[in-house]
Amino acid sequence: MTAGQFLSHCSADALRQAAQQLKAGALVAFPTETVYGLGADATNPDSVARIYAVKNRPADHPLIVHVSDLSDLAEWADDIPEFAIALAREYWPGPMTLILKRSSLAQNFITGGQNSVGIRIPNHPIALALLEEFKKIGGKGVAAPSANRFGHVSPTTSDAVAEELNEFLATGDLILDGGASQVGVESTIIDCTGEAPRILRPGAITEAMIMSTTQSVVTQEGEKIRVSGSLENHYAPAAQVLLNIEPHSGDGFIALSSIATPAGVTRLAAPKSNEEFAQVLYEALRSADHKNLARVVVHEPTGEDIAVAIRDRLKRASQSR
Repeated sequence: MTAGQFLSHCSADALRQAAQQLKAGALVAFPTETVYGLGADATNPDSVARIYAVKNRPADHPLIVHVSDLSDLAEWADDIPEFAIALAREYWPGPMTLILKRSSLAQNFITGGQNSVGIRIPNHPIALALLEEFKKIGGKGVAAPSANRFGHVSPTTSDAVAEELNEFLATGDLILDGGASQVGVESTIIDCTGEAPRILRPGAITEAMIMSTTQSVVTQEGEKIRVSGSLENHYAPAAQVLLNIEPHSGDGFIALSSIATPAGVTRLAAPKSNEEFAQVLYEALRSADHKNLARVVVHEPTGEDIAVAIRDRLKRASQSR
């Protein structure tokens, strides 16, 4: 099997094969509703080490464990608070990662040496089917950061995964093609190790949604926890990203469709809503590099919905790689 071979149709047989490859120690890139993940058996230190090598990811940067069912949570976490259970019941499967006190199953090679672990149930039929097949053959969970080189723009299509990682994958590794990701930005990460929920990375599950579900104010207090996508410079294309300025001739431009494109400017995306903005953002940033643009100007969306997550990603992208 050649490196990065596509399983385009993701049949039941293909998903069973992918689960078996995970169990055998291979890496499997798979679609989720947020972005594509690069998966490995979360209990296999050698496989997880390959994720770090393929991504060129810092060794102390923890990974998120993906599971298929709420009942799996107790295997990975201890002392789960009621507000975390309420969030899990409300928003899983979905674009939300909970940071919880780790159980003995969550080893240092997953947690970055921290006493907490990130858990998520993705809301994508292929991801869930893969996780269920993996569970049937004894798998406990799949560690899966975004399927790109560290600091680069996260992939929202299988083609983007192949573009990023094919040269680093080995025989036996797989890329599952599940179409374009529907959310388009990474999951909301919520710290549940304290007395109240704390957002460590914004996403589609908003502060208002968390407060409504938990009947709790979202706190800003707590010890520093390293999580995915928390560095100042991240999610960046090769092009320079500039925010909320007037684009010049030769620049790329991303903005809501209500904002006109100046003469000589290359329009990369014109989403009609904040939700669509999130869906197309990363592919639009990638297209800037495909077009060899030096600069991309983005007019950020306003609002307290997924626009908060978009602004977070753009702030980090604007710091460059």
